[in-house]
Parts: sequence; structure tokens; C-alpha cells
Amino acid sequence: MKAATEETVSGRRWLLLAALLAGNVALALGPWSVRLADSGPVSAAFWRMVLALPFLALIAARSGQRLGGMPRRALGLVALGAVAFAFDLGSWHIGIERTRLGNATLFGNAGSIVLLFWGFIMGRMLPRGADWLAIALALGGAAILMGRSLEISVGTLIGDIFCLAAGLAYAVYLLTLQGVRGQFGGWSLLTWVALIASPVLLAMALLLGEPVWPTDWTPLIVLSLLSQVVGQGLLVFSLRHFPPLVIGLALLTQPAVAAIYGAAVFGEILGIPDIVGMAMLGSALVFARKSQEDRTPRP
Repeated sequence: MKAATEETVSGRRWLLLAALLAGNVALALGPWSVRLADSGPVSAAFWRMVLALPFLALIAARSGQRLGGMPRRALGLVALGAVAFAFDLGSWHIGIERTRLGNATLFGNAGSIVLLFWGFIMGRMLPRGADWLAIALALGGAAILMGRSLEISVGTLIGDIFCLAAGLAYAVYLLTLQGVRGQFGGWSLLTWVALIASPVLLAMALLLGEPVWPTDWTPLIVLSLLSQVVGQGLLVFSLRHFPPLVIGLALLTQPAVAAIYGAAVFGEILGIPDIVGMAMLGSALVFARKSQEDRTPRP
């Protein structure tokens, strides 16, 4: 009986790990759809939200998570987070079209490093131990990748900057929703974020003069279902079961997958310096998440 129970627990752990990795792979494939979409990049982000909205609302309702009755203060925080997420997606999608996919994925996930710095500011403390290593790896890796982008063209470097700005906006999104995450289910929050972020993204796309209505819906449908429903859904399902170190290591599958199909499909060949820079920045993300875990008080 005990052996059967241990086997069941082990099987569940593998299932959760598979869900975590599959969610990261699904998110890593999103930039491919952005490149293929014949709408503008910000318009693609708008359709990503809009097309996913009914699925998110349905899953939230089926999960017993309430969508209404949100207090005014909580709604204000969710709205602020949703606007930050809209700027995150808009900036990231613009960057995806201007830089290499591996770079875009790494810089777009730079929110972990931003949160590490935020922790120092709020805690009024200096970095220690592995924190310094994370900072050094982040700065060194970013410098290598941006330098390599500048060797290609100024436009590629600008793409890196857009993706880095997306990472900053994503950190704001995470910080803003931190206070209300425990009050509402993950699917409910994703629904509200999509509902509020959609018109913001549409306004951004129109201000930029982008084509909004596509002629080929396939890339946008794939983007919406794969990234927003499957990718985000699997992460919502699995993230709470793992410490930040494991999450950080799993996150590294995203730039790896993006770099592989970037080379295979779009001819974005990586040199040794690119690989070194990606490894350094990716390691910084892992150390940053581990540092956040170490600073979290134990119950």
C-alpha cells in the first residue's frame, strides 16, 4: 500500500513537471506566430487577448472562480496590472519583429531580475552572496547580447531594448497583482486582465497606424490558444507546486526553444558569443528567482 502511494505521488510530480515544461514550450512558440501574423505586432497582441477571453472566462466559471463582485480597490490594482501587461505584450511583440527570437524571449523574461532589484529597494538592503552573481551575470549577458545585436544592425539593438522594456512592464504587472492574487483564482485574474488589456492594446495599435484586421487568422488563433490559454493555463496549474529555482530552470526552455526554431525557420544562426551571453543571462534569471525564494519568510 505504501509503495503504491509513493508511486502515485511520484507520478503526480512528473505530471506537474511535464505541465510546467509544456507551458514554457507553448509560450516559447508564441513569437513564431507573431512573426507569421499579417496584422501589426501590437494588433497581434490585441487578438491574443480577445480570442482567448471566452475560453478564460469559461474555464474560470467551470473552476468555481468568481468573476464578479470584485472590490473597488482590488479592481483598481487589477486594472493597473492589466495596463502594464498590455504595454508588456505590445513592447515585446514589437521587439520580436526586430531582434532574434532567443534574445526576445530572454529579455522579455527579465522581470525576475527587476523584482530582485525591487526587493533590495523595498528592503533597504544591499545585495549579498548569489545576488551579486545574478547581477553580474545579468549585466554581462545583456551586454554581450546587445553588442552582438548592434553588430547586426541598429534596428536589432532597438528590438532588444523593446523586449527589455517588456520585461520591466511585466515586473510591474506581477507586483501590482501580488496583493490580489490570493483573493481571486488565477483564471479569474487572467480573464479580468484580458478584458481590460484588450482595448488598451487596440488603442495602441491604432495610434501606431498598424493594420488590425488580418487576412489570415491562423497565426493569431494559434497565438491566442497556445500562448494565452494553453501556456498560461499550464503555468497557472503548475507554478504553485514548485519553488522559484525549479521555475527559473524551466523558464530557460523558452529561449532554448525560440533559438532553435529561430535558426531552423528564420535563419538566425547563433555564434559562440551569443550562446555564452544567453547562458549568462539565463543563469541570472535562475539565481534571481532563487534569491526571491530565500527572502520569502517561511510560514
